[in-house]
Amino acid sequence: MADSISMKKLVTRLLLVVVAMFVFGFALVPIYDVMCKAFGINGKTAGQYEGEQTVDTSRQVRVQFLSTNTADMPWDFYPKSEELTAHPGAVNEMIFIAHNPTDKPMSAQAVPSIAPSTAAAYFHKTECFCFTQQVLQPGQRIEMPVRFIVDRDMPKDVKHLTLSYTLFDITARHPPVAVAASTGG
Repeated sequence: MADSISMKKLVTRLLLVVVAMFVFGFALVPIYDVMCKAFGINGKTAGQYEGEQTVDTSRQVRVQFLSTNTADMPWDFYPKSEELTAHPGAVNEMIFIAHNPTDKPMSAQAVPSIAPSTAAAYFHKTECFCFTQQVLQPGQRIEMPVRFIVDRDMPKDVKHLTLSYTLFDITARHPPVAVAASTGG
């Protein structure tokens, strides 16, 4: 009888731990957002550009591009250039290269960040590979554009900003479909 009671207590505790893990998992995103805002890190880019479509040629902003992979991501991933000079209000483009050197199809997702975080509200992506998951076949190489506008209303003291991407392997959660004849792109 004592064993039955202790077994019920153990099962109850284990169920409570599982429920707590799910609650914590769902709470991570809002907690992460609050922490990033409080500490001024991992600035998320602003939404669709709704400002004037005129270009401010009197100002220049240096935009630096960085790319990193998580520890389990074997892809080659990098921008074609380390930086460019942008005029506020102008449409700009940077190409990022991704290459799957493995012998299996893989899925990936890029997560962007802007620094300084105060500039994030003034950085508008109009097209980005980060909006969708990327699937590459074995040996495939692709060029992925990001098009953006630096808002004319960005504070004049911001003369340099950094757009960085972290590439995550999401193959386990979103398995790609293998293509019979891959061309290595």
